[in-house]
Amino acid sequence: MEILLQQIINGLVLGSMYALVALGYTMVYGIINLINFAHGEVLMVGALTSWTCIGFMQEAMPGAPGWLILLFAMVIACVVAATLNFVIEKVAYRPLRNSPKLAPLITAIGMSILLQTLAMIIWKPNYKPYPTLLPSTPIDVAGAVITPTQILILGVTAVSLAVLMWLVNYTKLGRAMRATAENPRVAALMGVKPDMVISATFIIGAVLAAIAGIMYAANYGTVQHTMGFLPGLKAFTAAVFGGIGNLAGAVVGALLLGLIESIGSGYIGQLTGGLLGSNYTDIFAFVVLIIILTLRPSGLLGERVADRA
Repeated sequence: MEILLQQIINGLVLGSMYALVALGYTMVYGIINLINFAHGEVLMVGALTSWTCIGFMQEAMPGAPGWLILLFAMVIACVVAATLNFVIEKVAYRPLRNSPKLAPLITAIGMSILLQTLAMIIWKPNYKPYPTLLPSTPIDVAGAVITPTQILILGVTAVSLAVLMWLVNYTKLGRAMRATAENPRVAALMGVKPDMVISATFIIGAVLAAIAGIMYAANYGTVQHTMGFLPGLKAFTAAVFGGIGNLAGAVVGALLLGLIESIGSGYIGQLTGGLLGSNYTDIFAFVVLIIILTLRPSGLLGERVADRA
């Protein structure tokens, strides 16, 4: 039971990080029907930017508490990631908005490779240790353990999701987003500015991705220029799993995927008689994707059906 509880805790932490990234995928798809495959690289840029900021601040403010340094680094990383995603939308996606669907898709993949290459040039290709800014003493929970960093991840994710749901459902921008998702031309006739709404969606998604990148780096203790590819791909799987374009579906899909991956990696050795080990954990995400696309292509909660704005 202790092992199972430990894997559930790990799965919830992992699923929380996937959820932040999956929401960016699903928001963009819900409004302009585009899969932004460069979204994982926005996560990577956020993590590497925070790593650089932490290094500068530790030198400039040697006596500052770790949580304060992490907070400042998170704010700066979110600003950089939001600016980057805003520019990507303006330069790479907006000119292709009325093109065949394949053109923006190929552009997104190309942008992902471009960002990885630029990050490799700026930050070098080697793995970098991410500073430990929070207490590392684990907390016992019924035989399992959870670290303060993991508690922070769960808390930050819960607050971020609550703020996003409030923004989408109860603000003027949220109504504009839902109206644009339903019919951008009619929304424009009613006074909504679709271009502004789309840019705002990319900015919000980038902020969530940057937060996820920092949490990911803090949890695993390392950053590198390719670190966003696999989490981005798994978050896309989570969005499809829950129902692409559906905000609640992205969260449910991400949490379930995190649990499946974590519990599966803990027991795959026993189930296969030692043939496969925990290093095969990545196969679970793609097995889930194949099963969902085969049996229920619309996802667990179905694809987005725009609410009345």
